[in-house]
Amino acid sequence: MSDLKPAQIVKELDKYIIGQAKAKRSVAIALRNRWRRRQVPEEMRDEIAPKNIILIGPTGVGKTEIARRLARLTDSPFFKVEASKFTEVGYVGRDVESMVRDLVELTVNDLKIAEREAVREKAAGRAEERVLDILLPEPDVSGHDDAYTTDDTPQAAVAEERRASTREKLRTMLRQGRLDDRYIDLELLDKSMPVVEIFSNAGLEELGVNFKDMFSGLLPKNKKRRKVKVSEALQILTDEEAQDLVDMDKVVRKAVEKVEQSGIIFLDEIDKIVATNRASGPDVSREGVQRDLLPIVEGSTVMTKYGPVKTDHILFIASGAFHMCKPSDLIPELQGRFPIRVELDSLGRNEFARILTEPENALTLQYAELIRTEGINIVFDSEAVDEIARMAEEVNQNTENIGARRLHTLMEYLLEDLLFEAPDLDTKEVVIDRAYVNERLKEIRGNEDLSRFIL
Repeated sequence: MSDLKPAQIVKELDKYIIGQAKAKRSVAIALRNRWRRRQVPEEMRDEIAPKNIILIGPTGVGKTEIARRLARLTDSPFFKVEASKFTEVGYVGRDVESMVRDLVELTVNDLKIAEREAVREKAAGRAEERVLDILLPEPDVSGHDDAYTTDDTPQAAVAEERRASTREKLRTMLRQGRLDDRYIDLELLDKSMPVVEIFSNAGLEELGVNFKDMFSGLLPKNKKRRKVKVSEALQILTDEEAQDLVDMDKVVRKAVEKVEQSGIIFLDEIDKIVATNRASGPDVSREGVQRDLLPIVEGSTVMTKYGPVKTDHILFIASGAFHMCKPSDLIPELQGRFPIRVELDSLGRNEFARILTEPENALTLQYAELIRTEGINIVFDSEAVDEIARMAEEVNQNTENIGARRLHTLMEYLLEDLLFEAPDLDTKEVVIDRAYVNERLKEIRGNEDLSRFIL
């Protein structure tokens, strides 16, 4: 678990997300509380439950971006899922427990990769020995060569010394890369698996069986010979040796513990599972899903192929635009599981101008780097940025408010000709000023119907 302080978390988020101070503070406190819980006495640790959060705000204001950046800031297991993917238990579709299984699977894979990197140096040494064995095979002692009839004859000792010297010379050449282009015959395991179709109304994850592992144990392991370069053989054998050196039991235990103690699930579009017409009867993709979410969010045990996983201390961060409904339209039991509610602010002209220039991944910087690959330097002056921001706010007011995503459509339309013609242009610098912006967007400025269609 990362031990970043709340102020440090907010500072890191500020590099990529403009505004939304309340949401950043709430998320930062929640993350820090995960670390604090692990420092309290053990008898009290299990009693402290995470305070789940609902982020409320229109699309394009930074809800998902906050979650995405959190995943990079902390080493906590993290998984993002859309609530609209789930259906009520008993119907065709994904059940809510699958998000816990996915979180565990992702964590196991991440830890497996980390363990492979940790043993990679040792694996590379083993791979080198295997390549040397192929380049200089063991002598055949079953023949009639007197030099190798016994191990204690002078001829055998001399031959063994000569062979060791040759092997060291080959090792030196191998490390210098002088053998990289030589081809050798490599015997590899055939990892292809037979295709098995399984029809189940509960989904494959409900079966609780890892069919790939099951068949790999039952079917004979076929080997195939390939002629590959020495450089490629070293890479293949290093990966194979690293796989063998990883203690999967240890990886699984560590992954399950990390998920249980510091896992985070970002539940997006939670407003989509709110029933808008209660008189229509049961809705398998809405209230049924809310009822199924209750035990997962409150704390239960989910069976995975790696064993049981408790969700008592997994932090759930939900988000939704809530255009057609309100958070209070969620069933009361689920509302109680999300005690912290944060409303994100709509973005206006000032925020759009800052988004275009301030973040480390600002849109103007992205397009400048893209066009620089063609040998052209593009410069956005401040007046052009203000004009783009003003137009983004105007279009959002007159059409649908899609927040900062409106900047993507405007920028793409603004630079369409330049992006198309850049490979053939002789100029080395292009300045985007207010006149350029007005010229490119003049067709849609006064035509609301056209702006609805294009932007």
